Amino acid sequence: MAATIHPTAIVEDGAQLGDDVSVGPYALIGPDVKLGNQVKVHGHVVIGGQTEIGDRTEIFPFASIGLQPQDLKFGGENTKLIIGTDNTIREYVTMNPGTEQGGGITTVGNNGLFMVSSHVAHDCVIGDNVILANSVAIAGHCQIGDYAIFGGLSCIHQFGRVGPHCFVGGASALERDLIPFGVAIGNRAVLAGLNLIGLKRRGFTRDDMRALRKTHEAVFQSAEGTLQERAAAVAAGGELNPHVKTLLDFILDDTSRAICTPLKVGNN
Repeated sequence: MAATIHPTAIVEDGAQLGDDVSVGPYALIGPDVKLGNQVKVHGHVVIGGQTEIGDRTEIFPFASIGLQPQDLKFGGENTKLIIGTDNTIREYVTMNPGTEQGGGITTVGNNGLFMVSSHVAHDCVIGDNVILANSVAIAGHCQIGDYAIFGGLSCIHQFGRVGPHCFVGGASALERDLIPFGVAIGNRAVLAGLNLIGLKRRGFTRDDMRALRKTHEAVFQSAEGTLQERAAAVAAGGELNPHVKTLLDFILDDTSRAICTPLKVGNN
């Protein structure tokens, strides 16, 4: 089925629209935009730049997608924003393309929910099934794992990493990396345990959660050695639950950034 375009919308020459695309009143679609099948663009949406949007994604009024990144070093380079399938992008959301210094591409996975006024900055990598509540700000160069959830008004510092299945509490300011399966709360955010409620909802077994809790205790509730040394000791202890391996690999990854820890254990 051909695209349905409101007569007040502007779809510039060169734009590629898939089957059964809907473009609402006063929307603007730039010449280098590619929309997949059954994408729905509501009124007053602006989509520009080298932007690709996957099938069945819906974008609500006044969202600004793919326009110039908020980076003073950006000089008009040919960079991209690639958004996956089945995403819901609500009112006033902003998503920026990459920069030359950051690799040139911002990527957003599938089946995400991006609530009102949330922001995805340049060069981010956003996983699948991610939820950003109202006014969440993801700074440039961040990596957000699958099923991560950010509460309203929370934010993360540039170059930050958040592992899969994490929860960041509302109004939290996260300036350190958050381990997979973790919960972070506060300003500045600290590790408040594991996201056990989320893991139960997603079908993790009792054995999985027991293994993760045991690892959490060994790594974060001991004062012996550094955080990396404690993680390495657990990793060397024999065959690992695959989710435990994910957690330990995240901590032991070669990065200069600190890991978010509980208040009572030093960030070393």
